[in-house]
Amino acid sequence: MKPNIIGSKSFEFAAQIVELHKVLKLDKEFVLSIQLLRSGISSDANIRESQNAQSKADFAHNLYISQNECGESIYWLNLLKHTNHIGEDVYQKLNLEVNEMLKILKSIILSAKNFNS
Repeated sequence: MKPNIIGSKSFEFAAQIVELHKVLKLDKEFVLSIQLLRSGISSDANIRESQNAQSKADFAHNLYISQNECGESIYWLNLLKHTNHIGEDVYQKLNLEVNEMLKILKSIILSAKNFNS
């Protein structure tokens, strides 16, 4: 069985977002951190759902949602950095990871589209 790279990356990203959310809550930052938490774990959840899709369209739909959630996570990370809630090092690490996920998702979606043609 092939390793599921996007599944591994998305789960690790979600776990890191959960940990960051805990830290931000201690700093009394509740609004932005909950938004990042929701988008960060939703991306992983939709990738998991795609693995049990009932059709190719369902598979692609779940990955599109995951792709959108990655984009939203990038927005919240940028806003947290811009408002000095996270440092450059945390931002760079998480931003790199979510952008890698986004590239992989785009590639998978493109392959799925071409497979259906």
